[in-house]
Amino acid sequence: MKQESTDALDNVLKGLGPEDVDEYLNAYADSLEDAPRPFAHYLRGLLRQKRLTQREVFERAGLSDRYGYRLLTQEKNTRQRDYILRLCFGAELSLLEAQRALKLYGMSELYAKIPRDAVLIIAFNREIYQISQVNELLRAHGMEPLKGGEDSE
Repeated sequence: MKQESTDALDNVLKGLGPEDVDEYLNAYADSLEDAPRPFAHYLRGLLRQKRLTQREVFERAGLSDRYGYRLLTQEKNTRQRDYILRLCFGAELSLLEAQRALKLYGMSELYAKIPRDAVLIIAFNREIYQISQVNELLRAHGMEPLKGGEDSE
């Protein structure tokens, strides 16, 4: 069976009631996340597609290997969205991929009406992935740089 998009699944769910749950779960089993840690599963899949190593991503993100690994596996949970954004930039994710990664980690997605988020959205859209360049863009507009690395001071 083919993988259905989230939008397609959302549309299917609009027409279902509680009595349809089992049928839905069976019919779309191939499209549903079943990993115990969906963020780790998703990001590792993207890294494989992009042929990036975890170490490369952690280095680009300005995170130590140990801390980056603990974030990636969700062994260490953080409430600092900037750390997850650093991983997203380090992995050179598209805006859509980054939004999904944030959501799977349990964090709010970037929101165009929040000025700092708007700058980050522009960085993703323009494929500005170097943390130093992202932070420079944020500082140029009077905003706090991404937290979590030596370059954030």
